[in-house]
Amino acid sequence: MLRQSHISRRVAAVAVSLVLAGGAAACGPKGGADKAGSGDKPGAAGGAPQKGGTLTVLNSEPQSDFDPARLYTSGGGNVPSLVFRTLTTRNREAGAAGTKVVPDLATDTGKPNADATEWTYTLKDGLKYEDGTPITTADIKYGIERSFAGELSGGAPYLRDWLIGGETYEGPYKDGGKGLDSIVVPDAKTIVFKLRKPEGEFPFVATQTQFAPVPKAKDTGVKYEEHPVSSGPYKVVKNDNDGEHLTLERNEHWDEKTDEERKAYPDKIDVRSGLDSAVINQRLSTSSGPDAAAITTDTNLGPAELAQIGSNKELEGRVGTGHFGYVNYLAFNPKVAPFDNPKVRQAVSYAINRTSVVNAAGGSALAEPATTFLPEREAFGFTPYDHFPAGKTGDPAKAKQLLAEAGFPDGVTVTLTHSTAQNRQTSPEVATAVQQSLAAAGITVKLEGLENNAFNEKRWDAKNTPGFFLSRWGADWPSGGPFLAPIFDGRQIVTNGSNYNHAQLDDPAVNTEIDEIAKLTDLAAAGKRWGALDKKIGEQALDVPLFHPVYKRLVGKDVKNVVISDWTGVLDISQVSVK
Repeated sequence: MLRQSHISRRVAAVAVSLVLAGGAAACGPKGGADKAGSGDKPGAAGGAPQKGGTLTVLNSEPQSDFDPARLYTSGGGNVPSLVFRTLTTRNREAGAAGTKVVPDLATDTGKPNADATEWTYTLKDGLKYEDGTPITTADIKYGIERSFAGELSGGAPYLRDWLIGGETYEGPYKDGGKGLDSIVVPDAKTIVFKLRKPEGEFPFVATQTQFAPVPKAKDTGVKYEEHPVSSGPYKVVKNDNDGEHLTLERNEHWDEKTDEERKAYPDKIDVRSGLDSAVINQRLSTSSGPDAAAITTDTNLGPAELAQIGSNKELEGRVGTGHFGYVNYLAFNPKVAPFDNPKVRQAVSYAINRTSVVNAAGGSALAEPATTFLPEREAFGFTPYDHFPAGKTGDPAKAKQLLAEAGFPDGVTVTLTHSTAQNRQTSPEVATAVQQSLAAAGITVKLEGLENNAFNEKRWDAKNTPGFFLSRWGADWPSGGPFLAPIFDGRQIVTNGSNYNHAQLDDPAVNTEIDEIAKLTDLAAAGKRWGALDKKIGEQALDVPLFHPVYKRLVGKDVKNVVISDWTGVLDISQVSVK
């Protein structure tokens, strides 16, 4: 799986993939595709979706680094997927159906060899760039190779670890035209990838924008982001202030017959960023002028805004609800006392009051209590378990019993490290809720709040990892692999960089099972084993799952055809209609 030395940006990148694709960007409503899954809801306008009009996007974060090599996206991203097509992409359907990988530029999701160390793709007929020239597999090879260039870093780094020779390759600007031997192009429509080890989930990685074709003759290096050559339904006609104002118009050479996923209803997409989140939600709520046909791809509704919307049926009908593969948890470092004692970790697990934690995270509308590390979605391999049942408000009596057995009959004092950022995930509100719930069990919690950058540096430093801290994790695609391997694979412990295996678990049985699952190309079978592995690891009380976030986002009153999948958890911009 992905080596940790290459994913120092991962947590931030997952957040970005959530922003862009749902921005990690990482990356459907629970039991409610009928509420925000498709058709007219949310959005007040009736009738079938129609082509035409301008879709306005109101965002807080700019769509920066608009180069397929530099984008870290889930499933191809949200705004990026309008311009960059990839070998595969996410299925653009609501709910669980949206967690599937489907062909994009390729005719299928890839053909593996017997042990999944080699993957072959064939391009569809009739694929063209915005200038009408044909898209070839040589362009895809080149697009991937340029993502290895240091000056174009920032994208998903899996291929550096997976491709043979990838760990030392420095990109086409330094290779003298040699290229990567592990990417073979026998003809203009065939491309073969040769991997160091079996990777049954390669089709998921092929959704990343690094797999977008880039014509070598049009490559302008670091300036390519100003006008990347489109392979999708829209082309870039304006990119001001590094993505702060992005204008997209139709790519007349895009053929919808080759693209079953993107609807491309609007004639124009106007992306405006750098806006305050409260302003964005107010503009969407009011829906005046162009804002009536506006959405956001990165701004959630907060508790106060949801309370106001709850008394307005019209606004309530314009709120889309979604879930992304993400978990917020308490992390232990068993190398630090008293957390070297399993019974102390178990006591904390029993003592936690998830109701108060969920309330601190924004309430039940924005967070769902969790007892498993994996999200409650079949695609991730979710297997229910609750090894330390604390109920809704904790079991302080059981926690006290375990503390006494651990040698702390009079209780224990610990330090909880958290961020001072107001994110309702690793923030002071959540930390205080943990502090208060553990106090009832005789666990005195001292809070250590750090500025967000300092917090991230400390919690990911293997030599200085706190004994007890708030943490979070999101997957780059809907599978148990990107969840469990980075956190619990002992071979991914990094002592001189960002280390995400907070417990520094190095269990040969766990490592072996991760490798065995990675060989599977039957993703349903793989999912069952990821779930079983999650349950097995959970017995060790190396973390306390707290909650899975819920996304609530408003759309303008003239926006229709809102589709929210369990891959991204947010509206899919490629499906939206404004007429």
